[in-house]
Amino acid sequence: MEKNTQIFGLRAIIEAIESGKTVDKLFIQKGLQGELYKELHDLVKKENISYSVVPVEKLNRLSHKNHQGVVAQISPIDFYDLDNLVMSVIESGKTPLFLLLDQLSDVRNFGAIIRTAECTGVNGIIIQKKGGAPVNADTIKTSAGAVFKIPICKVDHIKDAVFHLQASGIKVVAATEKTDHYIYDVSFKEPTGIIMGAEGKGISPSVLKAVDAKAKLPLLGDIDSLNVSVACGAFLYEVVRQRR
Repeated sequence: MEKNTQIFGLRAIIEAIESGKTVDKLFIQKGLQGELYKELHDLVKKENISYSVVPVEKLNRLSHKNHQGVVAQISPIDFYDLDNLVMSVIESGKTPLFLLLDQLSDVRNFGAIIRTAECTGVNGIIIQKKGGAPVNADTIKTSAGAVFKIPICKVDHIKDAVFHLQASGIKVVAATEKTDHYIYDVSFKEPTGIIMGAEGKGISPSVLKAVDAKAKLPLLGDIDSLNVSVACGAFLYEVVRQRR
């Protein structure tokens, strides 16, 4: 854990959650009891925060301080509200371009995608609250600091974000090999959201059913897939090419 995003102690973590901080990881000592623990447990349930129950030895390795049986990692950035972000982009007069990441898990891929997104004029990145890569030191380093320059939104489900964009007049395109249409057959000149899937699994079937269009990249070699950050770069620069 990075010291600058690590907090410990029951009261400190309770106050962090109540102040709206995003908890990426929460470790709770097995068998922990007491009034403050009950208050934290109820708050974690209310805010739907995932946590791991671990032995005290694990906590002692994470922190040499008096951790009181709990250690958390807090996101180093503030996340944007999706509704407010979409509205502000539309009102700015720009042609919206959003990137949705469906449970992408590798922090280095995440950081590389953030860097490319910032370079290609993406207005915001949308990720799911659970199951995806966190914003941590590796993400920040791989993004070359771009994580501080582009809005990132967290939603309960990517499918909800798809519906929200569509209701706002933004076409949603899935980057998937499960289509006959190539990226060059799709128009990106209008307001667009592009979905990239998780490493290995791709885009969730339920999300694929909700999109407006699907597109794939031509693969001319023997390997049947690209690294997701490389594929994302190809998609985003096709948007740049079409909009120039």
